[in-house]
Amino acid sequence: MKNLTLRQLRYFHTLAQERHFGRAADLCAISQPALSMQIKELEHIVGHPLIERSGKELGLTGLGQEFARKTQTILQSLDDLADLTRIGPDTMAGQIRMGIIPTIAPYILPSLLQRLDHAYPNLSLQIRETQTQTLVTELTQGKLDAAILALPLSEPNLVEYPLFKDAFLLVRPEAEANAPPPPVSALHNMRLLLLEEGHCFRDQALSFCAMSRAIPHDTLDASSLTTLVQLVSAGFGITLLPEMAVRVETRAAAVAVSRFPDPSPSRNIGMIWRKNSVLHAPLEKIAAQIVSLKEALGA
Repeated sequence: MKNLTLRQLRYFHTLAQERHFGRAADLCAISQPALSMQIKELEHIVGHPLIERSGKELGLTGLGQEFARKTQTILQSLDDLADLTRIGPDTMAGQIRMGIIPTIAPYILPSLLQRLDHAYPNLSLQIRETQTQTLVTELTQGKLDAAILALPLSEPNLVEYPLFKDAFLLVRPEAEANAPPPPVSALHNMRLLLLEEGHCFRDQALSFCAMSRAIPHDTLDASSLTTLVQLVSAGFGITLLPEMAVRVETRAAAVAVSRFPDPSPSRNIGMIWRKNSVLHAPLEKIAAQIVSLKEALGA
């Protein structure tokens, strides 16, 4: 196919993912008419339609679906080549784009960045904090190099590198400090405060408490662990908190923190990256630093 350009492939790849000309044009930083013209020119070069346009719906033709798969492979290979020059696998110099979920980021990032800056002064971490599903999508698309989150994910194209276990602790109002922790079976009858939909920690908490996602009792959802702890401090209910967050989140709150009896609930924290990534060696070195940091903190 003569005159086919890399820019056209990137435009088509973005449109195939977004299935919307407006959103794709914004991501490509061009106008919607310009994007439409580029796609039409690409279809002319290919000799067949790639996009199905029917009213407000936008889909891919059969050829378009296969073309999208091949395009993603080509663009990923080009991104891998760029990775080879962006960071040296042996020198640990350059930039790595790291994602991390909000229920981990505040509690390890400050110490981790200090440790990495000391160990690898020529390494730069670009941090992206957001929820698990967004991180997995951006990692698959090549927008991130790795992510720190809760495992398992069971994504066939991703490496899962275990780091450490993080226990769940019960947080109650300070007035209940001397009371024994309630049995797990009683938690579903209490006002359990949770993170809003989309946070994996919410699903983990519901799973531990043997509760469905459709919570039948009166509850409050929050967007941060800080808000949950402050609500507990004000007497609005109880919550679960990852052990790594306890020191930071409870230092200015009138709450009592208790451990559950064994087998106590916990989550597995790990790093993920693409199986075909050329950055295995530097990412494993970063993972080793995280494990060492956790052991040094003794938590």
